[in-house]
Amino acid sequence: MTTSNPDLASDDRRVARALFTLRESAAYLDVPVSTLHQWARPTGAESLVTIFPRAGRAATVPFVGFAEAFVLSALRRAGVPMQRIRPAVARLSAEIGLDHALASWRVYTDGAEVIFDYAKGSDDEALLTVVRTGQQHFAEVIKEYLRPITYGDDGWAERVRLPAYSSATVVIDPDQAFGQPIVVHGGARVEDLVDRFQAGDSLEDIAEDFGVPVTEVEDVIRVALRRAP
Repeated sequence: MTTSNPDLASDDRRVARALFTLRESAAYLDVPVSTLHQWARPTGAESLVTIFPRAGRAATVPFVGFAEAFVLSALRRAGVPMQRIRPAVARLSAEIGLDHALASWRVYTDGAEVIFDYAKGSDDEALLTVVRTGQQHFAEVIKEYLRPITYGDDGWAERVRLPAYSSATVVIDPDQAFGQPIVVHGGARVEDLVDRFQAGDSLEDIAEDFGVPVTEVEDVIRVALRRAP
């Protein structure tokens, strides 16, 4: 396995500042809010997603927690059964030996191998069903789902392309727009596009003013409406 990357410092921008609420995170990740709550605020189990203590309606999910949730959702999409994710991730974190292991590059390089070995060494038929086609195939599936994550030179996730959008390329980068989602084509903040739409502007006018294709503006609005309480 690869060498361990250095631990994230407590003042690292990816850890130190909350960006989203759990509801916002769930919408951006295209997972049910209830699922994200189970990962972040489980009953009688250790949290799989890093969050800050709840303070009213304030944001609680830092970038590193968002990246962890993205990896968990990728495992689900790869076919790892929901009830098997927690023990598989516990094994993965122990093998990697890092805090916030799910946000590490080593999940991309070694994650499938660890989960595959865990499945082979257990009598977990549900998980074995997922990986019995072979380690190489399973590794390719995992890597494909993790491809939207960009890792920094320090080995930690530093940018995530959001899966909730079908035509717009929307990313979260703690170094851009204070970590708020931006549309790559045009560089506009998602929040700015949504504000203009809620103010009554047409999709065409918004697209022209921000240099974002109309189809992508429409996609951004669709996700925003789904995210609204």
